[in-house]
Amino acid sequence: MNNATFTPEEELQRKTRSRKLITYLIVFAIVMFFAGLTSAYVVSMSGGYWVDITLPNAFYVSTVAILLSSVSIQFALMAARSGAHQRIAPLLAVTLLLGGVFTWSQFQGWKELISKGQFAVGRMVQATGVYGKDYTILLQGQALVMEEGSYYAATDEGRAKPLNADIDEQKNTASSYLYVLTAAHLAHLAFGLLSLMVMMAMAVLGRYQRNDHVGLWSGTVYWHFLGGLWVYLLLFLLFVH
Repeated sequence: MNNATFTPEEELQRKTRSRKLITYLIVFAIVMFFAGLTSAYVVSMSGGYWVDITLPNAFYVSTVAILLSSVSIQFALMAARSGAHQRIAPLLAVTLLLGGVFTWSQFQGWKELISKGQFAVGRMVQATGVYGKDYTILLQGQALVMEEGSYYAATDEGRAKPLNADIDEQKNTASSYLYVLTAAHLAHLAFGLLSLMVMMAMAVLGRYQRNDHVGLWSGTVYWHFLGGLWVYLLLFLLFVH
């Protein structure tokens, strides 16, 4: 049996194609995972009681941080393509720092949610804050009216039938989904942070060349994807939640 031999250029092309294929498959798998989560979310909120939760301000800080980090890592990739190797590691360090800010702001957002009674596992009656501002309870998509601590359907103009007894038995599924979606994204971002550390080490060692930086390309694509995914989740929670 003859062993096929490849030139260094052909080996590089094979490595590049394989790495790109793996990157695209990873992105596709994550897309399907979050498509399943958001679909389940929509199905869950389609009937019965639901809590419309105002998103924490810290989540907007997260958005700014991850968008800026996407810019810095793109500049790192551009530096590799132009042969400016000394700029790659500092730009990746900036990206890592902004990723840390994103992570910190996520925990701050969860802290704010917990302070207002929105727990990963809890009941609707545990929600606190200003009703109509921090949270609103819906029934079949219609906001309930709260008067003197009692909840009424919007159509109950005479306030004859308070719904507190029904609400006492309801789990806060909306809050649970909010934690699941954001925590799942943060888990994937943690992998991205580890990848950034590896890429920084590779950059310091001078492993990225003008014509050989597929590892940096792969990490950049993944990081851009995480940024786009977060924006999607934020808009989903804002307009569907």
